Amino acid sequence: MKELLTTPLFGIILSLLAFEIGHFIYNKTKISIFNPLLIAITLVIAFLLKFNISLEDYNKGAQLISFFLAPATIVLAVPLYKKINLLKANALPILIGITLGSLSGIISVLALSKLFKIDKSIAASLVPKSITTPIGIEVSKQLGGIPAITVAAIIITGIIGAIIAPYVCRFLKIKNKIAIGIAIGTSSHALGTTKAVELGEIEGAMSSLSIGIAGIIIVFLLPLLIKIIALLY
Repeated sequence: MKELLTTPLFGIILSLLAFEIGHFIYNKTKISIFNPLLIAITLVIAFLLKFNISLEDYNKGAQLISFFLAPATIVLAVPLYKKINLLKANALPILIGITLGSLSGIISVLALSKLFKIDKSIAASLVPKSITTPIGIEVSKQLGGIPAITVAAIIITGIIGAIIAPYVCRFLKIKNKIAIGIAIGTSSHALGTTKAVELGEIEGAMSSLSIGIAGIIIVFLLPLLIKIIALLY
């Protein structure tokens, strides 16, 4: 039994099983708080703690799943391709919206980090919280952050976005489908996009677009961000 727990197969099976359970619960309830990924994370952590299994043993298989994260993100371009004419017709407001959304996320992190006197490495780790994981990890490294914290921040941001986005849009009376998609994708990347796809094809397409553009904007701003963080700390 011990030998089985230390093989890559264990991490893969546990991850997929936990997600399937989460997906089943969400499909039955349709309640946003029961996000499949949130349930899966909770189940995996509980299982590892209950049976005293090390993260290193679990990660042997989990890393294989993580390998497919980038290709899976690229697949989100499919709904965008179907709405390419809509993108062309609204290119300028879409680009402005994503840019301002990305900037507001960065500014809020840096401002709150300074206000609450958060350590420099933690602040740098939180800056890329709203972009997709592969890009976020590299940005975190360049800023002097801690990639593990960045990954956690990205996951938490995505889950929160997927849960509260529909309610926020209803509360603020945002009805434009393009605006909803841009807001969700820019603030909560791929995890938020899963909810945007549920809301509609246009929302999903615009959210998918936002993931890529938001990541590019952060990369272009990287030299400036390095200087700003150095000045703040």
